[in-house]
Amino acid sequence: MARKKKALLIVDDEINVTRTLQMVFEDEGYSVTPAYSCAEALKIMQNGHQFDGVITDLNMERDDIGLTVARRALELKPQPVVIICTGFANMSNARQALMMHVHYLATKPVELDELKSNLRRLIAIKDSGQKAGR
Repeated sequence: MARKKKALLIVDDEINVTRTLQMVFEDEGYSVTPAYSCAEALKIMQNGHQFDGVITDLNMERDDIGLTVARRALELKPQPVVIICTGFANMSNARQALMMHVHYLATKPVELDELKSNLRRLIAIKDSGQKAGR
């Protein structure tokens, strides 16, 4: 039986960043849905799509708007791994991300190998927890 590809939602208002991450993760075997704004990401998530991971920029249309994407993603069932990428972390937004239990906070410029390995590790942990909870 063929293994289902893990699904990712990648959210960044910088089209080149989104497309680069999309290519990187598709090369890793993921199915990637891109979104170029918070509003687009929220619309995709409310349409019943299920994701294994959501990677969002922090500052897009507005400062810290990525926290809205992360908050909504964390409400999904089953819950995806949520990663926020930012070049503009400060104590306030980092604290908010940690308090809402975001799985990983990556700083830009993102080290791609580190991002890939952390995503793979976090999805594996999530998957093993869901299997144990059945």
